Amino acid sequence: MKLIVGLGNPGREYENTRHNIGFFIIDKFANKLGILITKSKFNGLYGETSIRGEKVILLKPQSYINLSGEVIRKFVDFYKISISDILIIHDDLDLNVGVYKIKQRGSSGGHNGLKNIEIHLGTQEYKRIKIGISNNKNIDTKDYVLGKFSKEDQEKLTEIQEVILQILEDYFKVSFLDLMGKYNHR
Repeated sequence: MKLIVGLGNPGREYENTRHNIGFFIIDKFANKLGILITKSKFNGLYGETSIRGEKVILLKPQSYINLSGEVIRKFVDFYKISISDILIIHDDLDLNVGVYKIKQRGSSGGHNGLKNIEIHLGTQEYKRIKIGISNNKNIDTKDYVLGKFSKEDQEKLTEIQEVILQILEDYFKVSFLDLMGKYNHR
């Protein structure tokens, strides 16, 4: 069983903000698969499907992003999901808008949602797709990540959206190392 988690904050006021790029991608992938993210459990909204004979859960934690690990841990325990079968989709301040990176493991890089996931999973050994939101040092980080994308940035995200959805499809077809080799660019 695979667990694909998009990070974000619940509520209308956070829709289309930089921090909610994980929710956005999960919604687009669910739409492509023809499933709804409407079930509720453990403070998470989720949908289930089967891909290539394997059960898949698409999850949007409804605790705020900085508490995502609590929700993920409950899903991991209830469904007995291996850490190696978790994929987290999240925003990254250190990557420019329009840039993404697939990683097999790593530190939180200062992302409080990832810090919370590490605390609750007890490891940094989970897979992730990092999506760049750039950084503006002239704006407080909290205000920046909760801000909306500019029209120019939205266009860049639209350009990479299809690639990210293809990455998610390929995630079920090839090894993770091959996935990184295919999509990570220097």
